[in-house]
Formats: sequence, C-alpha cells, structure tokens
Amino acid sequence: MTSPDPVAQAAAYQASLLAELGDDDPAEVQAATPAAMRSLLADAGSDVRTRPMAGEWSALECLGHLTDGELVVSGRYRWIIAEETPRIVAYDQALWVDHLRHRDDDAEGLIAAFEALRRANLALWARFGATHGDRIGMHDERGPESYDLTFRLAAGHDRLHLAQARRALEGVRSGTAGSGQR
Repeated sequence: MTSPDPVAQAAAYQASLLAELGDDDPAEVQAATPAAMRSLLADAGSDVRTRPMAGEWSALECLGHLTDGELVVSGRYRWIIAEETPRIVAYDQALWVDHLRHRDDDAEGLIAAFEALRRANLALWARFGATHGDRIGMHDERGPESYDLTFRLAAGHDRLHLAQARRALEGVRSGTAGSGQR
C-alpha cells in the first residue's frame, strides 16, 4: 500500500493522514506514540535495522523519520503561533532518512529524542491549541495550513509510519515485500 506523494499529490496526502486519524483525538493519538514506538522496538529485536526489500525503510528508519517529523513540526508549530502567516519549509523525507543514516541510529537515543520533542509539543498544544488553532502557516508544497490542521496531520503521520514500521518487520520476518512506502 503506497500513500500519496506528499509533493505531487499534496491534497491527497493530507487527506490520507487525516483518514489515518479519523475522529480520534489527535493529542491522545500523539501521546500514545512513544509507547507504541517502544513496543515496536522491543518486538523488533535484531530485525529493526533490516529493510524488507531494496528501496523500503527498515523499522528503525521509520522511527527515525517519525523523529525527524517531530523535530520539523516543532518548528512549524512555533512559527505558526508566533508569526503572521510564516513560510513553512518543506523537506525531503527520503533524503533525511538516508543522509542522517537512521538505519544506524541508536534506537534508545532516537526514542529519547522523540519523547522529549513530543512532550514539549503536547504541552504547547495544551497551552495554545484552543486559542491559536486557526492561525495559519504557508506550507511550501501544500499551501495554507493551520496549527490545528498541522497537529491533526502529525497524529495521522504517527499512525501511518508506525504501521509502515510494523509492515517492514513483517516483511523481513516473512521474506516478503513490506510497506511499499519510503
């Protein structure tokens, strides 16, 4: 299963992330992600770094991407809250995963970084979500995005890439193709 391209199919990509979230509370989904990541790592064992097939991310690379995403969205949230219609810079997720060598990351260090960023972002949401949710940033690829939308997209993003990491592990263990996503 391949998700829409975040650049070429920006609206479809947003819709796919929002579908992953559904009607669930995005703060609850995001609060549950660190434990889900820890559980996945505990289950993965030595398979965590193995790609299910060429061109697909390992489970650890998926978690590295989630950490990158949390770092990026940390800035986006703050720009949207503090500035008037700030530019929201896009990034190439595949380049970040490859060039930052997430396949070689220390899993515990990656989770610790993610947890610290996530705690800070959930605290920010608790403080400003109700009063600043309609503030807008201008995403380079997707156009205007509110703080509320950005926060909901992040929750769907969590679910998308946790599922991708699980499929990667299943693919490695069964010897079949995994996620179909990069």
